[in-house]
Amino acid sequence: MGLKHQTCKSSSSSNFMPIRFSTILTLILLSTSFFLFLSSLKNTQEPFFGGDENTQFNGDLRDAKFPWNKLCFGPSFEKLKLAVFSKTWPVGADAGGMERHASTLYQALAAKGHEIHVFTVPSDRRPHWDIHEGNLHVYFAANDHGSVNCSLAFEIFNKVKSDGAFDYVHTESVSLPYWRAKMLPNVAVTWHGIWYEIMHSKLLQQLLTDPNGDMLEPMTELQEAMPRLVEEIRFFKSYTQHICISNSAGEVLVNIYQIPQRNVHVILNGVDEKEFVPDQEAGARFRQKHGVPANVSLVMGVAGRLVRDKGHPLLYKAFSSIVKRYPGVFLLVAGSGPWRRRYAELGPNVKVLGPLEPLELSKFYNALDLFVNPTLRPQGLDLTLIEAMQSGKTVLTPNYPSIVRTVVVGEEFGYTFSPNVKSFVEALESAIKDGSNMLKKKGVACKNYVHSMFTATKMASAYERFFLCMKNPKYLHCRASTIEQNNAVYIENNQTKTARTDGRS
Repeated sequence: MGLKHQTCKSSSSSNFMPIRFSTILTLILLSTSFFLFLSSLKNTQEPFFGGDENTQFNGDLRDAKFPWNKLCFGPSFEKLKLAVFSKTWPVGADAGGMERHASTLYQALAAKGHEIHVFTVPSDRRPHWDIHEGNLHVYFAANDHGSVNCSLAFEIFNKVKSDGAFDYVHTESVSLPYWRAKMLPNVAVTWHGIWYEIMHSKLLQQLLTDPNGDMLEPMTELQEAMPRLVEEIRFFKSYTQHICISNSAGEVLVNIYQIPQRNVHVILNGVDEKEFVPDQEAGARFRQKHGVPANVSLVMGVAGRLVRDKGHPLLYKAFSSIVKRYPGVFLLVAGSGPWRRRYAELGPNVKVLGPLEPLELSKFYNALDLFVNPTLRPQGLDLTLIEAMQSGKTVLTPNYPSIVRTVVVGEEFGYTFSPNVKSFVEALESAIKDGSNMLKKKGVACKNYVHSMFTATKMASAYERFFLCMKNPKYLHCRASTIEQNNAVYIENNQTKTARTDGRS
């Protein structure tokens, strides 16, 4: 994700054969890469992440083969000073998942008493004053286009650093470019998407838009995908520590990117468990406010940017088919983007809400019987999926490894489909036939599972322990045992006596 998009030069008819050959070569490389990765997972007896989670854990946290969210850490009395580089900071209703994740995480860490300095820009690309709220300090360093001005951000960074060194530097994806990261000794990066996953996303989009292989347009993005992947693998080593937000991404970094296993960690995204809660009355009021007919048989919803790579062409075609056979089904669409107008064409069974303020999102989820995530991006981990499950809603989502091996890990949580119209329609039909009672039952299971793993509290605790480990190796060594059905793990630091003596946890 760290490379700018470079458009290929247009080719004349005389260059048709080279393009066709490079296209075929690219597809062969893509297929081979994907096959090798799947083969490595199949043949590995003990996966790097997501192995047997019921076994005892006793040792160095860098050897943990499961997300750190599974560990229950005690309170920390040692405080940190962290520098954070983030692409944007959420302002208004149009903020995306990555910036909402950043806001949730750093507000939670600041509330735990750590000094947090964030270097970023506002998500609305407009001028705003810096934010200084308690331990949280957000500095807006924008260029003329509204993106992060690295030079200005580093100038502010060095000024804050002069008042006392940072314990660690953290960047959300490539917000801190690799050539800057190489200049700093202690840098951790959280990857919200990697090119290995993006490459598969572009392949899926191509298959959806050109299912018959008519080759009406050159596959420029696919042709560029492999060189970008190679370059990304090379510069990833510029970062000291790597945090992935799904088990599958962690395995790719170890198996494909060849990052040392002890430098790769999995910490799952979390959402505010106090904000996203089941509330049947709030859901009913939301339905009434937005004119959802009282006699509908099932209300499904989708949220996020209404763009192609989020799967809206797929949902548009699938819902167009399903509503003809099940006229009692209703679709709520929350978000902004070019597909907003297309959804409005589907008639009275669809209501386009536009972007929702954060406080309205929880009410939106509670108004649903089923949350649909049609994304064509098998990278990262959509917050909307976790927010809906935290609100007690059953989900329907593509069967990407980042999802089915981390979030929707069983049929009791919802429905999955291959990213094509036929499979999507079949999954929708299964949910409709199961009915509202079964959907409610699955929703309860979703709530219980997500609450044990994907809360802001669990996420902040895991990141806190990670940065403490990076600052002081004594925090790495733990004695842990699995407790309760949700696989939570109790941690007892083997340095407890030392910690109490020097005032640290």
